[in-house]
Amino acid sequence: MSVSTQGDIGRGLDGLTQVAKKIHGAIESVIEGKPDVVRLALTVLLAEGHLLIEDVPGVGKTMLAKALARSVDCSVRRVQFTPDLLPSDITGVSAYNQERREFEFKPGPVFANIVVGDEINRASPKTQSALLECMEERQVTVDGTTYALELPFMVVATQNPVEMEGTYPLPEAQRDRYTARISMGYPDRSAELEMLDVHGGSSPLEDLAPVACASDVRQLIEVVRQVHVSAAVRHYAIDLVTATREHPELRLGASPRATLHLVRAARAHAALGERDYVTPDDLQDLAVPVLAHRLLPGSEARVARRPPEQIVRELLDRVPVPDRPRG
Repeated sequence: MSVSTQGDIGRGLDGLTQVAKKIHGAIESVIEGKPDVVRLALTVLLAEGHLLIEDVPGVGKTMLAKALARSVDCSVRRVQFTPDLLPSDITGVSAYNQERREFEFKPGPVFANIVVGDEINRASPKTQSALLECMEERQVTVDGTTYALELPFMVVATQNPVEMEGTYPLPEAQRDRYTARISMGYPDRSAELEMLDVHGGSSPLEDLAPVACASDVRQLIEVVRQVHVSAAVRHYAIDLVTATREHPELRLGASPRATLHLVRAARAHAALGERDYVTPDDLQDLAVPVLAHRLLPGSEARVARRPPEQIVRELLDRVPVPDRPRG
């Protein structure tokens, strides 16, 4: 890496840190006591990924998605997923214009920079599959015509645990397209008390003003792409993913797409840490949220009630770690 390139990345990291702190602070003004969750959401945004927020009702899943969307001045569309929702309600539809005597395409809510899908697993698997193409290829094909989506493009979906009534489990192909899955968890006592004070009279979302725009996010993504990943770290990422495929208690391991998402997220994680290189620690910090939701436990793991998160943590202890680079 040349000296001039290192200087460009350094200046880019300085700008990234400033903008990221503004977005982080804006989201935290709405979501109290969850700095790690907010940082992970920001990491996924800068990694050009998609975020799945899973937890029980009432812990702030939709609030986090809305806060992230409102913090950036870009196009935002929200979709409330219901059992009767159709794929065309998401992607759009070609309708006949009687005045022009021709079909014209009416874009659906997926044509936005940030798409908030609320309770995505309440829709049928057929409707959920409408997001597959746009999440992976940043495009939508309707009636044989392909329409490109504007960048940045991010899907922030919320869902309740599948054990809850009226929900459908996400198909494996759908889960694999989410860069990371996070759980909000219940707030601690002090955060919940602060929530009562702040949210008691009105919603803080009403006062949340954008602190960045779509062009800012595009520039930050370009900076993240330049973060260096050494050969040793790349091999370590592959070793972690391969270990999930060979684990006897897992019926389905992580895919090659998971390896790519893990490295992309690690780049963003390093950039938010004001580093222009990725370390094994970045991969370890992200392994559970990036890999666990893609894994299918076998019958033995289900009987023993060993969730994929526990298995990933065990693999982190077993897979040899390369030496940490120093820049």
